[in-house]
Amino acid sequence: MKKTTTFTILLSFAIMLSACAMQPPRVPTKNVTPQIATEVTLVTHDSFEASEDVMKQFEAEHGIKINILKSGDAGEMLNLLLLSKDAPLGDVVYGIDNTFLSRALKGNIFSTYEASALADIPDDLKLDSSNQLLPVDFGYVTINYDINWFAENGVTPPTDIYDLIKPAYRNLTVVENPATSSPGLAFLILSIGRFGEEGEYTYQDYWRDLKNNGVLVADGWSSAYFGQFTVGSGGEGDRPIVVSYATSPAAEVFFNDLDEPPSASVNTPGNSFRQIEFVGILTNAPHPHAARKLVDFLLSPTFQEDIPQHMWVYPANSKADVGELFKQWAEIPVAPVQIAPEVIATRREAWLEVWTDIMLR
Repeated sequence: MKKTTTFTILLSFAIMLSACAMQPPRVPTKNVTPQIATEVTLVTHDSFEASEDVMKQFEAEHGIKINILKSGDAGEMLNLLLLSKDAPLGDVVYGIDNTFLSRALKGNIFSTYEASALADIPDDLKLDSSNQLLPVDFGYVTINYDINWFAENGVTPPTDIYDLIKPAYRNLTVVENPATSSPGLAFLILSIGRFGEEGEYTYQDYWRDLKNNGVLVADGWSSAYFGQFTVGSGGEGDRPIVVSYATSPAAEVFFNDLDEPPSASVNTPGNSFRQIEFVGILTNAPHPHAARKLVDFLLSPTFQEDIPQHMWVYPANSKADVGELFKQWAEIPVAPVQIAPEVIATRREAWLEVWTDIMLR
């Protein structure tokens, strides 16, 4: 009995060794890295522009393709983002500005991301302490005027938005509708910050005086600048004053290959409004890792230095060089009007309703 048992055990052991010898050797297992997304979608407004070479640099460095989804102006884009909250249109959003900031944050559609580049962005541009929306660029809405027109007609150029209601400037100004235009809304907010909602002379009085002085209202910036402004239209327009940007004179030099700009902006205290644009990652972004990589890139000097001559605003990153054209011709306004984003969010619709009653009804 004992011998049989011993033989059986030895036979079983021999069979087991033979079976193991017939199997291929096992390869030691390693930690498996999650697959990185090969694409990322950037949702932005229609004015977004960037160098193809710069965007391809990101794609080459990270192996991630950037899909750009333009979605109207900032207001239209935000509406789409809120409606698609549970099935986001993309991963990263570029172009929500400080006139829509509070509304965007209230919608709970962005994730917190404290990008390392925040250390290089001035504190006065950081309007969201939760770091859901990070400053990416800024610009100044102000009035621009045709230098030659005023010289040829012997009229002193405006130095203040209050000048626009004076008889000497009758029928000279074109503005944008704040309900359909980002700079139009910025100019309305500028007038509110300047003249207030209460007192002897309010923003409502200002707009009534503008209307009585023959101001023209265009639907958007393009129709105002290229359709009505004497400079932007190449002389086809008949309005030598337009609501535009402090960087518009530099753009004229660049696009028309000029030695000096044909227009100037009014950059005196209390006559401009600073627009700050933000970038953020959508809460339910399908490619969150790639989204963080893209945000880092958009805030890096590489992309930031591409901003001035493509979107004609200033880079948020203080280490980014704005270039010689901006240094020479894009004067930064002094003491722009500022209104807190939460106040704008609370009062925006009421302001637009009042403006519409005064100007269009």
